[in-house]
Amino acid sequence: MKTNPELLDSIALVTQAQAGTVVVTGSHGGNSAAQFVLALDDKPFAVMFNDAGGGKDDAGRVALGLLQAVGVVAVTYAHTSARIGDAEDGWHHGVISAVNAAAQEQGLHEGQHVSLAVTHLLAL
Repeated sequence: MKTNPELLDSIALVTQAQAGTVVVTGSHGGNSAAQFVLALDDKPFAVMFNDAGGGKDDAGRVALGLLQAVGVVAVTYAHTSARIGDAEDGWHHGVISAVNAAAQEQGLHEGQHVSLAVTHLLAL
């Protein structure tokens, strides 16, 4: 695994080049965002999304379950902690608002700062 996270302002920019890496994206964690990751043959190890405030029926966090189904660690960080569409702000200021089971198994949890969570994952 690389020693730094891949920062992508939009998850639409994810490619096979991010296979096995930790990706911090400024994108929401909705269904459409998850589809970019699911379409890859070789997926990132972990992806961190902005929760976009949750949305109707928790739509801003749907990616957590979809990526759990394929074994990808996924978290959302609070839209109040970092700007939507700005991965660097998410990396520096994001605070985790939700995690999937794969993330929890890796020791990630709500309230943790994204930078600390990424540092933890990169040390594994």
